[in-house]
Amino acid sequence: MTLDLVLMAGAAAVIVCGLIAGVFLAFSDFVMKSLFAASTTGGIEAMQLINRKVYGSVFLTLLVAMSVISMAFGLYASLYMPSPAAGWIIAGCVLYGAGVFVVTVVFNVPMNRRLDAMNHQAAATASYWTVYSSSWTLWNHVRTIASAGAAICFLVGCLVLSNG
Repeated sequence: MTLDLVLMAGAAAVIVCGLIAGVFLAFSDFVMKSLFAASTTGGIEAMQLINRKVYGSVFLTLLVAMSVISMAFGLYASLYMPSPAAGWIIAGCVLYGAGVFVVTVVFNVPMNRRLDAMNHQAAATASYWTVYSSSWTLWNHVRTIASAGAAICFLVGCLVLSNG
């Protein structure tokens, strides 16, 4: 792969990770706070709808595609890039893989599925909502930091690579 193609792939990774970080940041910064401040049934119902609409969204496509692209980029970096640049790229891949993809699959998605299966008007759901909103947001903070960190690592890796 030529240097120009590698740098374009790196730039794309920076942009996609930045977009993903932005969505996560919006949820951590004000969406979840707003849903929790709404009436309990209204907040629960809105989150259930958000979780259903995410399937088939551009966001989910980017989230999953970046996992695959990140692994390929990390493998390429480990085999063909000079050490300083490869280290940054691999760090970005690890941050994204562990801090975004694994956290999403292991923590956020199971909580979303549990909430989705509940009646938004039931007392048990209201009780779960308090736990859900704080725990889901905590893990979303991790995803926000990890995706932003991955974008930064990819950017620095590309800058190091372009400077020879």
